[in-house]
Amino acid sequence: MITVCVADNFPVVHFGVKSYFKEHSEISIVANIGNFSMLNEILQIKEVDVLLLDLQLEGLTSIFEVKTLLKEFPKTKIVIYSNLTEQIYAPNAIKAGASGFIHKTAKLADVAEAIIKVQQGTIIMNENIKKNLALIAKQNKNERLYRKLSNREVEVLRYLSDGKKNHEIAEILKLNEKTISTYKLRLLTKLNVTNLVDLVNKAKTLEIV
Repeated sequence: MITVCVADNFPVVHFGVKSYFKEHSEISIVANIGNFSMLNEILQIKEVDVLLLDLQLEGLTSIFEVKTLLKEFPKTKIVIYSNLTEQIYAPNAIKAGASGFIHKTAKLADVAEAIIKVQQGTIIMNENIKKNLALIAKQNKNERLYRKLSNREVEVLRYLSDGKKNHEIAEILKLNEKTISTYKLRLLTKLNVTNLVDLVNKAKTLEIV
């Protein structure tokens, strides 16, 4: 039996997933949590094969925390289950060590299939994402810089789009405010804009945030 922990902000998600897998022959939901701070405790006391994790989980401030989790609990595989734009966040999640990315518009039958495949060692990613990554890999450095933002840049852009100031983002990500300013400048350059309003608008147009 594959043991699964669901980490999500919304009770309706927990209820839906738990109800679907209630009598599943291969998958058992052994924990439901609604805050990132609870994860360490749960993973220490329960044997969890697969963690179904929303990147917008309360208390989860950075994709780099996924890396930390995987180091502390190497036997647990992580599948991102999120409403965030797959085109942008899936490659970054895989790069951070996640075993898959499933958009919340997917059917629960597809979620079940993904959990089983991940437990078997397969990396789950949409075919379009794979093709785009292959194309990016063939491009020169300047093209890659424009088309593919780093994990940190996506995170900073997301917080900027939420209306947060540089010092607030620095506090959340535990970085120096000057570092956030540097990321902001890189974002302006990569997305070819000159001010914050245009940066946020372009990010939304490209479905980055």
